[in-house]
Amino acid sequence: MLQGKVALITGGGTGIGRASALALAGKGASIAINYSRSQAEAEKTAEDVRALGPSAITIQADVSQDAAVRAMVQKTVEQLGRIDILVNNAGFTKRIDHRDLEGVSEEVWDRTMAVNLKGVFFCCRAVVPYMRQQGNGTIINIASVAGVSGTGSSIPYAASKGGVITLTKSLARVLAPEIRVNAIAPGLVETRWIQEWADVDQVREQAIRETRMGRILTPEDVAEVVLFLATQASMITGQTILIDGGRTI
Repeated sequence: MLQGKVALITGGGTGIGRASALALAGKGASIAINYSRSQAEAEKTAEDVRALGPSAITIQADVSQDAAVRAMVQKTVEQLGRIDILVNNAGFTKRIDHRDLEGVSEEVWDRTMAVNLKGVFFCCRAVVPYMRQQGNGTIINIASVAGVSGTGSSIPYAASKGGVITLTKSLARVLAPEIRVNAIAPGLVETRWIQEWADVDQVREQAIRETRMGRILTPEDVAEVVLFLATQASMITGQTILIDGGRTI
């Protein structure tokens, strides 16, 4: 289904990024796995992709830096030949109670926006010339239910993900018809990020109580929708798909 296609996944070594890499590789796509600090995890994901058959490379880059992003995209094309799918998954957050307005430092605000919003724009902009030259492409932005509800790990995080949803609509308008741009907004996902929380068991229990499907999300749940948008959604663009097991109904 995706033989001969190439996907670039930011934050591709762990969690949703890793699951998406394996899902796309399972359909034949070669994968460029971006990482910022998780080199060992990225290399392991690349190894697992190769075990499925397709090629895989790893690229270190801070997506909040435009020059680094452009170099990453160029390296992907040079080593894998093209770029058909971009999954903007890299993210940053710091858990801050929403009532604690003074707890939001300027440093945290700027880093959250730089990675989660500016980085998404930089990555989208960098792949556009290559996708247009090919005549087609698919961009999938990983947002969050927090960007819809205003909840989540912190106010800056929710604001950044709301920005991703709006950015998705704006880019979908100007990049059509050659390039489709969509977003996925997951609810709470079982990743290493939440495992670092001191009250993780309580958070899980509350999420399960509030979720109609009776469990929290796995990275593979999100990867299923990434695969759908990459392979079967030729008339879907500018949309945000919520995946939260019915928690926000």
